[in-house]
Amino acid sequence: MTNTRPHQELLRSMFDAAVAAALPANCLPEHLPHPGDGGRIVLLAAGKGAGAMLEVAEKHYREGVGLGKDRLIGLGVTRHGYGRPTGTIELVEAGHPVPDQAGIEASARCMELVADAGQDDHVVVLLSGGGSANWIAPAEGLSLDDKQALTKALLKSGATIDEINKVRKHLSRIKGGRLARLAAPARMTTLAVSDVPYDDPAAIASGPTVPDSSTLGDAKDICDKYGLTLPPAIAKALSDPANETLKPGDAAFENTEFKIVARPQASLEAAAVVAEEAGLVPVFLGDSLEGEARERANEHAGLALQAASEGKRVVLLSGGELTVTIAGDGVGGPNQEYALALAIALKEHPGISALAADTDGTDGGQGKATDPAGAYVFPTTIGRASTFGLDPASFLVRNDSTRFFEALSDLLVPGPTYTNVNDFRAIVVDNIGTY
Repeated sequence: MTNTRPHQELLRSMFDAAVAAALPANCLPEHLPHPGDGGRIVLLAAGKGAGAMLEVAEKHYREGVGLGKDRLIGLGVTRHGYGRPTGTIELVEAGHPVPDQAGIEASARCMELVADAGQDDHVVVLLSGGGSANWIAPAEGLSLDDKQALTKALLKSGATIDEINKVRKHLSRIKGGRLARLAAPARMTTLAVSDVPYDDPAAIASGPTVPDSSTLGDAKDICDKYGLTLPPAIAKALSDPANETLKPGDAAFENTEFKIVARPQASLEAAAVVAEEAGLVPVFLGDSLEGEARERANEHAGLALQAASEGKRVVLLSGGELTVTIAGDGVGGPNQEYALALAIALKEHPGISALAADTDGTDGGQGKATDPAGAYVFPTTIGRASTFGLDPASFLVRNDSTRFFEALSDLLVPGPTYTNVNDFRAIVVDNIGTY
């Protein structure tokens, strides 16, 4: 019997290895600062990995160091469905990618905790992707409705995550270094799981604890670039000098430290080890790729077909964060759209299979923790679609990749992973093995 899903187990094993390399339990404890002889540890966490990061940190300080309730306080905010069991430190679930009222209220409480920290206290900030939506503190004169409308417009426009964050941080009272300003005179250490291209600290969760070199003018230019019609309140805020972010050299950062504890490249390298054990040669295409998902898919299909024509046994690995300019009314995400475009471009080549998935466990979709993380591509994908009467090109036009792969039972739905080092893409080129 013909194997309709060759290499599926290998692809899933590589994905699992990539995620494991970025799990807070594996990468966070060694970086947690010692509390010293006095003062409190103020734990704050935001993002899709916030629950797991807070869980690990609280256990470290309670059980490993022996801090009591009087010396360990804090609050975490994560995406709905990404909660983890913590002890006495509360974890709030809030909206992502579109912020909600729960995020507003939790952010205000986090800011109060930081502002109350004294000279002997140590504020430990645990950041991961998704923190931009979870920590939501609109600038003066802006409402939650304003921020929600702008977020939806930016997500639909095809703007990169860096561009989206440059706009968001200029409309906030917590992003763009402002949380660091609140912490003085307390010491502040930020430990981050990177989900952004090039591991830029100012882009992770919109850089609440680090300097920002972008300007209000940059934010306005991005809105103009994508033809966004701004509500009057947003336009006014982007013209108000009071909303400029904190720049390098600001005194707010004199007593701060920033460390990245997990990176996309390390996750790709973990996946490469799995590939090598299966007899494949890893080829790294980059951990910080950006651009339209379907365009990158066409590019990578060409590389895979070339490798196949040369008889190579390789796996093409890449990360980063691709985008989708939404023109249709379908359901999907960048990884699923990439997979659909890749399947079309590969034209059922018998020796090529692939997986494209988001390491946080969800890819676009409806904003639910049960959304698919991505999708598999097999040599049989297009042929099986034909038997169901599905036209791949029409699904791509409608940005309807989820429904396409759902019909084939080729979605990857792992649920929340409690970390986030962005996209994971693996294309196996192998005319010999079946695994």
